[in-house]
Amino acid sequence: MEFMSQAFSEASIIFTESWVNNNFLVIATALFAVELIRYAFKKKLSWNMVGDSATNLITLSFLLVTIFFIGLAYVAAFTYVYDNFSLTQLPITGWSILGCLILADLAYYWEHRFFHSNGLAWGTHSVHHSSPYFNISVAYRFGPLDWFFPFFFHLPLILMGFNPFVVLLCETLVQVFQTLLHTETVRKLPRPIEAIFNTPSHHRVHHARNTQYLDKNYAGILIIWDRMFGTFAREEEPVKYGVYPRINSINPFKVYFHGYTKLIKQLWQAPNWHYRFKLLVKPPVWAWKQEQRRK
Repeated sequence: MEFMSQAFSEASIIFTESWVNNNFLVIATALFAVELIRYAFKKKLSWNMVGDSATNLITLSFLLVTIFFIGLAYVAAFTYVYDNFSLTQLPITGWSILGCLILADLAYYWEHRFFHSNGLAWGTHSVHHSSPYFNISVAYRFGPLDWFFPFFFHLPLILMGFNPFVVLLCETLVQVFQTLLHTETVRKLPRPIEAIFNTPSHHRVHHARNTQYLDKNYAGILIIWDRMFGTFAREEEPVKYGVYPRINSINPFKVYFHGYTKLIKQLWQAPNWHYRFKLLVKPPVWAWKQEQRRK
């Protein structure tokens, strides 16, 4: 408990985040290699899966280029709000880091749910869901505005008084945990773990296009948020991955922009401005139902 009360410097938090990012990339690469070997032994490995995985990593490079130019502004905005508008400035201790991690996980739940709740955000998040496969490379399949929306969901943590670099570290830890969930290798974990934490089984449900699984399991680390807010579903029937309609392409540019390409097409073909507004603010399933009625 003495460790939890120990004070840490900003420099140590920045170093820790950098260390986590750099070392986890090595771990993720090794795990991906193991997955490919497993698929090969099960005779499920195909050139299309390899191409899809390569596309995932290319979309990651697109995001990294974006962050290179925008990341400093992101940090600067957090720092400015922290220095001028935060209710207090909490010391950096083990307790404040743990509290921030739990709240960052809750923020991630609502951020993730927001991505599925309207056409504007789904345009970028649908990229992540568009792969017909489910392996650790899919965790790195990003859309063009994936960097933009999270800012607004984590800003309240800054206003509450958590140090900006602590918030960024906690965001990183949630994302690292999420990355590990993208696998078919792990089936189900012991019941107490499945009850409290997000697991590969729970996250496979989230990536499913099966009707019973739609818009379920938004959690980052703790699945209790989904249980609390009525969005939990167990993995029961076999999962079918991807979006509807399927992209059927491993062209990284088509994959990266397909969500907004589809949205722009829908907006262009919309019968009126009221319909266009609904395309932006209604869940994607609403647009799908409207298209089915018009056929």
